[in-house]
Amino acid sequence: MVYEASLKELGETKKWFGLLRRRQCWVPTWRAWALLLVLIIASGWLGLRTIYPFLAVSDPHPGGLLVVEGWAPDYAFEAALQEYQRNHYDKVCVTGGVLDSGTPLSEYKTYAELGAAILVKLGLNTNDVQAVPAPLVRRDRTYAAAVSLHRWLGQQHQAPAHIHLMTEGPHARRSRLLFQKALGSNIKVSVTAVPVRDFDAGHWWRSSAGVRGVIGETLAYLYARLWFNEPKD
Repeated sequence: MVYEASLKELGETKKWFGLLRRRQCWVPTWRAWALLLVLIIASGWLGLRTIYPFLAVSDPHPGGLLVVEGWAPDYAFEAALQEYQRNHYDKVCVTGGVLDSGTPLSEYKTYAELGAAILVKLGLNTNDVQAVPAPLVRRDRTYAAAVSLHRWLGQQHQAPAHIHLMTEGPHARRSRLLFQKALGSNIKVSVTAVPVRDFDAGHWWRSSAGVRGVIGETLAYLYARLWFNEPKD
């Protein structure tokens, strides 16, 4: 009884006119802190190894309309050319907005026009390539490009059941998500992530280009998944 009374007195001592009260609580031991540290390190390492494959998703379904994001590097257009020649597509469309730089020196004012010209230079017939420019926007450029594609399809009275989107590396998952939002549920969007050449995808954290690309795309994908709202026309 005395022991229980002492515990009660120790656990419920009040001060400052009853505004504060002392309570007993459990605290981690050094073993618990060590285990927590191991779990944090293991989770971080797992994240480093799996985040790039998650972002750079490839789920190709050939056929329908082939779409290439116009800002992609030249080797992505080479991959798109090979894909177009290897499988049957109605046409290849290149999307993209106003060029970020060099427009005074270029006859092409948008990434869509520049990308289409690259494909023609690589050997595609002009009848097989269509530039679909997007307007200048301050945010959500990928979505704006997808909306422009949707509008162009409507103007051409085309309603493909499927498009195959090709883009670069870790941008793939976000691009597929935003194109699907813009095109609607009636058009299935598959995607191919063209492997990056700027850094080692398996050890992306070892280069500044890899860190910028992967961390930036991770944050951008979270925004697109959790907070992005489709603009009202």
